Amino acid sequence: MYSAPSPYRIITVCTGNICRSPMAELMLTEAFDAGGLGGAVVVDSAGTTSYEAGHPIDPRAARVLSAHRIHSEGHLARSWRQEWFRERDLILALDVDHYGWLHEAAPDSETLAKIRMLRSFDPSVAGRSTLDLGIEDPWYGGHHDFDVTWDLIRAAVPGIVAFTRDAVAAGQHARHHDPQQVRSIS
Repeated sequence: MYSAPSPYRIITVCTGNICRSPMAELMLTEAFDAGGLGGAVVVDSAGTTSYEAGHPIDPRAARVLSAHRIHSEGHLARSWRQEWFRERDLILALDVDHYGWLHEAAPDSETLAKIRMLRSFDPSVAGRSTLDLGIEDPWYGGHHDFDVTWDLIRAAVPGIVAFTRDAVAAGQHARHHDPQQVRSIS
């Protein structure tokens, strides 16, 4: 007999992990908590580069999140680690270059199946080419660009929550080693 099953793990990925991917991480965490899946789903984020590793979230991203009552003070940027391909159940790229980078680095076909564009869950862009699903880096712009990023991520959140709810119900998540999962001797 085992303890509670390991959570369904999602990671959001952008370039430096200070704008888009932490916004998506925190927005999804809030949505899963609100939808009663907080204990069954864990969301984190990373960057494809180490440019910003150790830095806090961009203040403009923090402003947008704070305006929607989502706290971001604890976020520190980090870069992608190869073992996350195996340990995550859903890998969400924020832009096409991240999607391409993840596809190039993926170790096998099973991992490739986990990689999706975040906006592929937005019904308003269903069926569009992957090339049309990117969220441009707001870092180069101003406050308005971060508001646009919020809106684009927000439009995909319900679809990600529904997809994840179905995957959790079906038990479709990684069977990776979970140090918290212990075997009972009784």
